[in-house]
Amino acid sequence: DAICNFVICNDSSLRSQPIIFNPDFFVEKLRHEKPEVFTELVVSNITRLIDLPGAELAQLMGEEDPKLPGANSTASGFFRSLMSLKRKEKGVVFGSPLTEEGIAQVSQLIEYLHKNLRAEGLFRVPGNSIRQQILKDALNSGTDIDLDSGEFHSNDVATLLKMFLGELPEPLLTHKHFHAHLKIADLTLFDEKGNKTSTPDKERQIEALQLLFLILPAPNRSLLKLLLDLLYQTAKKQDKNKMSAHNLALMFAPHILWPRNVTANDLQENITKLNNGVTFMIKHSQKLFKAPVYIRECARLHYLGSRAHTSKDDLDLLTSSGSKELQPLKSQKRSRLDSCHQEETQQRTEEALKELFLHVHNMPDSAKKKKLIRQFNKHPTALTPGSDVPTSPAPRRTRSRSFSGLIKRKVLGTPVILERKSRDSTPEPVRVSKENIQLLQKCGSPAHMSQAKLKSLEGQKEGSCRRMRARLLSKDSSSL
Repeated sequence: DAICNFVICNDSSLRSQPIIFNPDFFVEKLRHEKPEVFTELVVSNITRLIDLPGAELAQLMGEEDPKLPGANSTASGFFRSLMSLKRKEKGVVFGSPLTEEGIAQVSQLIEYLHKNLRAEGLFRVPGNSIRQQILKDALNSGTDIDLDSGEFHSNDVATLLKMFLGELPEPLLTHKHFHAHLKIADLTLFDEKGNKTSTPDKERQIEALQLLFLILPAPNRSLLKLLLDLLYQTAKKQDKNKMSAHNLALMFAPHILWPRNVTANDLQENITKLNNGVTFMIKHSQKLFKAPVYIRECARLHYLGSRAHTSKDDLDLLTSSGSKELQPLKSQKRSRLDSCHQEETQQRTEEALKELFLHVHNMPDSAKKKKLIRQFNKHPTALTPGSDVPTSPAPRRTRSRSFSGLIKRKVLGTPVILERKSRDSTPEPVRVSKENIQLLQKCGSPAHMSQAKLKSLEGQKEGSCRRMRARLLSKDSSSL
């Protein structure tokens, strides 16, 4: 059921590369072309897993402004105002809303850190502030940076990555999704009596996060995947860098999940849930960016409507330019699809005929029933109620078995081939062919015949045909 997305490249050096496989092709297509339908589909499945009251559901859908903790509190107002003033100084990358350009610049930091995951205390030990400012200015200006030159330390780059995430106007997981993440953290298993336990329900949590990530803005989802991949690889080397998944969650939860302009006092008991939620994301990051199977199936059916045309529609994705090597493969797949489609159509037709025959068979005896049964007996694929295997269609007869049918075909000019040896050896057709051969031998080749000879030859042929028709009519009348 997987859907393939073929990407054709004219560069001969890249043709040996494996074909890109995108099982979420129709999911992404539906998300971009019909976002309202896509959002309704995903949110309806989210509410099946977690309980979202009306206000929280409206916030998730973007119909209401999110109500966040600490919004009406004045205890830490001065601290929040100071954080807001710091974020007013926006640059091209830092402090600006997330864009593809910003992701392209920050991806340089992530790529560099993938090569330096063994540094002890990575993301916990701060870097040099002067080198960080130089690097920040370079990223904001869009200049090329050679991070492998040795001028910067891995701690400088790691601290700058956290700074970039912390200065975003909105957390990477967005304010709209904040309450949904709290509810996902509360998904636990039930005991035999139906009571909730303290054991997390990992399968439902993974499914809920998969759905929630599907409705993230595209830039947020792209950067989140890059970030969680980096943290997952970092945690795998915790024997060297001393940074487990939980330690990394403590470093990044305030930047990617906590609402902006809040303090730890505003969150209070929710801090543990949020930190555990980020820890879970890091540990299972390799599963969270795949759409659930039922979402893929719904998106595929939205465009195709049936299983029979799935692969055929995918083959249409192949572009005509640069695809000469794939033309034989394409034709073979199309022929297989056509044959499969014909077999499926024939099977459905036979099943429908069988049901119809059973219905006619159960009808009360009448002239109409007898007429319908006679029509079924004439049909080559008609099925009786007791038949288990569809009967193969009988071969079509090339001619009629009666003399009347033979005469009709002869009169209409249709060539008749007699199958029986006795009829093949009748003297009339042989005598006609011999006369024609003798006439041709006397007259010579058709190229040297005169007009009179041709007319006489045609007259003799017509006379022989009339004599043969008369003989056939007399035989037919005598047999009758």
